[in-house]
Amino acid sequence: MKKVLLFILLFVAAEFTFGQFTIGIKVGYDAAKLSTNIDSITSNFKSGFQIGAFARVGKRFFLQPEIYYTTQGGVFTSNTSNWKQNIKIGSLDVPVLLGFKLLKQGDFINVRIMAGPLASFVVNKSIEESGGIDGPIEDADLNSVNWAIQAGAGLDVWKLTLDVRYQIGLNQMLKSVENYSFNSYNNVWNVSLGFKIL
Repeated sequence: MKKVLLFILLFVAAEFTFGQFTIGIKVGYDAAKLSTNIDSITSNFKSGFQIGAFARVGKRFFLQPEIYYTTQGGVFTSNTSNWKQNIKIGSLDVPVLLGFKLLKQGDFINVRIMAGPLASFVVNKSIEESGGIDGPIEDADLNSVNWAIQAGAGLDVWKLTLDVRYQIGLNQMLKSVENYSFNSYNNVWNVSLGFKIL
């Protein structure tokens, strides 16, 4: 069993070491939702964008680190009190994805699947009040570093790449909110279009 595992590790290492190397830029659309466990509060999706760069190393198996600026957040509305808060978060996200090419037609067409961890570093945040009274969430209640798992699929056509992914938050976005026991995670759908520079 140990020999089989060692063989697999050596195979994957060789794939990454002697495989293809690509770098590119990307832009995309995000649909984010901060979950809520409180019956009297509803949460809605918030649209955002992302812009950044990616690298890809490997042939059939590949490693894809990325870095991009993204805008996300959510909208909380109280069903019992007259408050509504629009939470806007700008963060620097760094996913590291492990992928596999399901279909490879030379260098022209690739169909891929990928998954991996993501670290998100909040660089700006704001809360807009749009109800009759101020809501309970304040800027200081939002975590400055968050963790997530991304998974999805992609299509490469020549130098263009199209990715569709779902992001599941691993930690609560809100530290603590006065008079509320929030259990809020950041879940995101994103679609991105990239261009391979190299």
